[in-house]
Amino acid sequence: MTEEAIDVVVVGSCMTDLVSQAPRLPKAGETIHGHKFFIGFGGKGANQCIQAARLGAKTTMVCKVGKDFFGDNYIQNFKDNGVNTDFVGQASDAATGAASIIVNNAGENAIVIVAGANMLLGSEELHKALPAIGHAKVLVCQLEISPQTSLQALRMAQENKVKTIFNPAPAIPDLDTDFYRASDVFCCNESEAELLTASPVSNLEEAHRAGQELLRRGCSSVIITLGPQGCVVVETQGSPSKHVQTTAVKSVDTTGAGDSFIGALAFYMAHYPSMPLEEMARRANQVAGLSVQTVGTQTSYPFKKDLPAELF
Repeated sequence: MTEEAIDVVVVGSCMTDLVSQAPRLPKAGETIHGHKFFIGFGGKGANQCIQAARLGAKTTMVCKVGKDFFGDNYIQNFKDNGVNTDFVGQASDAATGAASIIVNNAGENAIVIVAGANMLLGSEELHKALPAIGHAKVLVCQLEISPQTSLQALRMAQENKVKTIFNPAPAIPDLDTDFYRASDVFCCNESEAELLTASPVSNLEEAHRAGQELLRRGCSSVIITLGPQGCVVVETQGSPSKHVQTTAVKSVDTTGAGDSFIGALAFYMAHYPSMPLEEMARRANQVAGLSVQTVGTQTSYPFKKDLPAELF
């Protein structure tokens, strides 16, 4: 890979979503008829990478898939979206990560995730990807791979003066405290913030408090996303956190909206490094707001051409 400027490197997960839509969720031992089935590309890491790429960021994905049909398809999906795949490894001893999802008519779901090859991403792969990680403008990590791998990637980025975004999702209550210090932007949703701070985050005031607590733990800045209520941005201890509101939209499918927000945030951090964080968050909210108006996860992510020019 040439060492020309890379905007965003994502170290994270790829999942193949196998989605069945049925009138209701089946009971144990029961077989019911569904009315629609589709296969989608998911996984938090890959989602975030694809959204950044669609906005025009030069992106590289560091991940592991299986040597199987789903793995081959996923690599093609990255290529179709202009994502560099030099560091997408194919494991012969594990299947591509998969999520079996059943969605009922009320929009409720039941999901079984098998992480598969995602858990085989480790330090060896990170060292191979160092040329990309060290030359990026922004590195993004989550928790759908081994937490130690994410932490190592964040540290490698910081050693190379690369800005880091860490998304502690799916959240774990006993998160290694080093994650906070390794995060330039620590970005989570209200339920993740609740789990990490062990206090409720059900309104703006509580979100402000949770943000301050996460900042105290060593993050450079914190964003807590609040769905239709926008997000809260906390930057320096003791200074008031800011509430970034979002415009109300008619939501069709919120799956992957958080990943759309983080992918957009990574794009803005790479392209407009001097823009205030709250302005980046405001724009990322608008990108994610567009994604919830279409069904599907990555299929709903907007391209630069779909968005108003004032966002760029």
